Amino acid sequence: MASIDLEKMRQKIKNTQWALVDFDWGSPGAEKITTEQWPKLKTFMADLMWIEHVGARGFAALAKSAPTDNLREIYTYFHAEEQRHANAEMALMKRWGMLDKNEPPVPSANLRLVIEWLERYADDTPFNLLATLIPMLEVALDGALCKYLLETVDDPLCHEIFAKINDDESRHLGVGFTVMEMQGKGPHYIAFIQMLGHLFDPRLIAGALVYFPLLNSMRDNLIAMGMQEEKLYKSIAKFKEIGGRTDQGRRNPWFQVIQYHGTIMVDRSNHFYHVPVDMLVALSNKIPRRLLPSPPTWVAELTHRPIA
Repeated sequence: MASIDLEKMRQKIKNTQWALVDFDWGSPGAEKITTEQWPKLKTFMADLMWIEHVGARGFAALAKSAPTDNLREIYTYFHAEEQRHANAEMALMKRWGMLDKNEPPVPSANLRLVIEWLERYADDTPFNLLATLIPMLEVALDGALCKYLLETVDDPLCHEIFAKINDDESRHLGVGFTVMEMQGKGPHYIAFIQMLGHLFDPRLIAGALVYFPLLNSMRDNLIAMGMQEEKLYKSIAKFKEIGGRTDQGRRNPWFQVIQYHGTIMVDRSNHFYHVPVDMLVALSNKIPRRLLPSPPTWVAELTHRPIA
């Protein structure tokens, strides 16, 4: 994946927008969801839908702090695209009879805590951190989720929709890796010192305390559904390979930290990391639902209906 011309990419993004009304939601295929896979698929789709909104909120923050007008417009499109992905996934859940009273699925405790943190602090998070973290999530988590879904679901409409979603994600990654390399062009020691300063920010520490359990929870959910661990290792290896393909990419200190964390996150044999993080997962799952943060205001914008 070579670095891209961001101006040409902005025009391509504008010319490749799509809408839910482009699809025939009444077409055959929904009946191919088996009774056996339906319960786990419902949980899987709910998590996937909310992860899309985590990405959307991250892109919204990047749009506010982007260093150029061109990038600002690109990230604004990406914000809308992630929301569209979430709405398409909700529409699939509706098609498969998975929405209770036609309301959005309830996010897990881990996702609620991450969403609350994003609402409070995403706009103040360093641009370089978000611009590196989101590509890792899209390669290692979002990509693994989408690929596994297409391997296990036979509904042709699902494949048609995810062809569009995957095209969008490929552009997100093209921009993401290009921006990561741009961050490595300055003096390495200055970027490293700046990163160290941010690492001790209480807001980022709080973010890690909700982010790490979410990744562990999602990792284990994928394995429980039948995904082979080897595929997760390959996803992280892909992020490391593409992100570190150039000297500039390797000089990005956030890339080094995030790819290292991804490596230990997928490796269950690293008990030094996983034991405390698993404890955080267990603690978050014990929080009474009434004590969890209220959904953010943009939840009202979620819809399963095919809108433009």
